[in-house]
Amino acid sequence: MTTTSTFADTRSLRPLVDRYRAVRDLTERLAEPLSAEDQTVQSMPDVSPTKWHRAHTTWFFETFVLAEHVAGYESFDPAYGFLFNSYYEAVGPRHARVERGLLTRPGVAEVADYRRHVDAAMGGLLADAADGTGRLPERVVALVELGLNHEQQHQELLLMDIKHVLGANPLHPAYLPGDPSPVTGPGPHEPRWLAHPGGVVAAGHGGDGFAYDNESPRHEALLRPFAVRDTLVTCEEWLAFMADGGYHRAELWMSDGWATVQNEGWEAPGYWHPTRAGWFVQTLHGARAVAGAEPVVHVSWYEADAFARWAGARLPTEVEWEVTAAGRTAGHTAPGLTADALGTSLHPRAGGPDAEQWFGAVWQWTASPYTPYPGFRPAAGAVGEYNGKFMVNQQVLRGGACVTPAGHSRPSYRNFYPPGSRWPFTGVRLATDDPAASGTATGGGR
Repeated sequence: MTTTSTFADTRSLRPLVDRYRAVRDLTERLAEPLSAEDQTVQSMPDVSPTKWHRAHTTWFFETFVLAEHVAGYESFDPAYGFLFNSYYEAVGPRHARVERGLLTRPGVAEVADYRRHVDAAMGGLLADAADGTGRLPERVVALVELGLNHEQQHQELLLMDIKHVLGANPLHPAYLPGDPSPVTGPGPHEPRWLAHPGGVVAAGHGGDGFAYDNESPRHEALLRPFAVRDTLVTCEEWLAFMADGGYHRAELWMSDGWATVQNEGWEAPGYWHPTRAGWFVQTLHGARAVAGAEPVVHVSWYEADAFARWAGARLPTEVEWEVTAAGRTAGHTAPGLTADALGTSLHPRAGGPDAEQWFGAVWQWTASPYTPYPGFRPAAGAVGEYNGKFMVNQQVLRGGACVTPAGHSRPSYRNFYPPGSRWPFTGVRLATDDPAASGTATGGGR
């Protein structure tokens, strides 16, 4: 579940009360621009409706905190346990994931009532402990903190999913009004290779603060000498890949990737549309011309791997990425989605002050399959299903995107998706075994 709780001192829970309110409020703010119709649509099996995200995150607190640790708690509606369980086998049966878009009822108003009901009960539980009239067991505090981090993950999913929903609309509507034009400013510097001598390194979460169980235990890994590029792959570079026939050259692709390209008819990254004026990209603020200096986003692992091969490079392993990022970002606060930043950074920007963009732009595919670290043991009970049972047929991503909530970007964070996924905010950073032999850090056309 977690390693070390941010609120380990259960005698001082006022910060936890404040954080609970802030996280729950941000979810509602993210849903606010959407109509009831917007919140009900499921545009593909991997997408969940907005109102389902709002209800499921509420179900988590009701199921794992209130129902188990508050005597006499009365559920809002017993049927919601079936409707809004996601994948917790130990909790019981659930509504099929692929049919979440068929749930016209409960509607958005009933979901809002559900959230208020659970928030009132949670508020009473936390307020009593914070005011000193009660005391929460450390396990309950850890469950609340897990629930908040879980809801923040769903805030990112909410934005990913509604982008797919709106992207399926031929009118290409915006999620939020505003100028979709790219933010102007300094572009990325000339890419450089960041060389590492290799050897035995430490990886995984080893400090204080919250971490998911899949980030542990901290362990040693042996690396050969390598280098990682200090900038992300840009749209300009991706256009060069496309112009060189990248989507039509079978020799660049893994077999499953080539089959996917053929079956899906991919010619460009997700949300790119050809027009007479050139390629346009759908953003959460509407459609606009592709900006060459921006990091490419919404590419699958298959595409990232093919691009790396075309560029005469490869994808970094997750440990290579982690040790490099940790050294480059030590002492820096990673950017992240907050209520104050909502609407200003919902598409990756070019360069800027943080030209290396380890965090805050796109999740970065790695060459590593999502498997357990040596000595990993899932937590006991239903919460042990949170991460461990997905450790197969997925690829690890590192970093954090422009829609990743604050606090979820750290060197040890392990995101994961199947290799064909394109609806997450996913991009590319290159690596190489021999930077001298790879020529420039831009590669291309080999």
